[in-house]
Amino acid sequence: MTLQPELQRLVQLIDSEAILLRSFLALLEREEALLIAGDADGLLALSKEKTERYHQLQRIHDDRALLLGRLRRPNTAASIHELCQPLPDTRARWDEILNLAREAQTRNTLNGKLITERMQNNQAALSVLLNAAQQPQLYDSAGMARPTSGGRHLGSA
Repeated sequence: MTLQPELQRLVQLIDSEAILLRSFLALLEREEALLIAGDADGLLALSKEKTERYHQLQRIHDDRALLLGRLRRPNTAASIHELCQPLPDTRARWDEILNLAREAQTRNTLNGKLITERMQNNQAALSVLLNAAQQPQLYDSAGMARPTSGGRHLGSA
């Protein structure tokens, strides 16, 4: 069956989006593992790749929205299902995209919670260190014990 050019382009966009979403989901899974392991260097490298993949997905979304606009259709799942009615493989891939997008959203939310938890733990550790730094020194620079006074400082009431 010969497809009109707009429908051919829609099929290409859906195929590309499915591939990119699978890849994005794999990045989110790696991100979760790195967050659990506390691998800050790995997270930094991954964040660049994740941002790049996100921008690729956004471009495909924008291209699809423009294509649907030219066809005078809203950019909705229902419009895509209707347009792909004669293409069961493409409809199945579109359904896969919808499922992958939900899974990516769930994983991204979980990773956000892991990041928040990690930040809270780091903040608590930092507070302990800052409080310890404000305590009087028990040793001088030569390593000799300094007596600590429990009394008042001169000039205090």
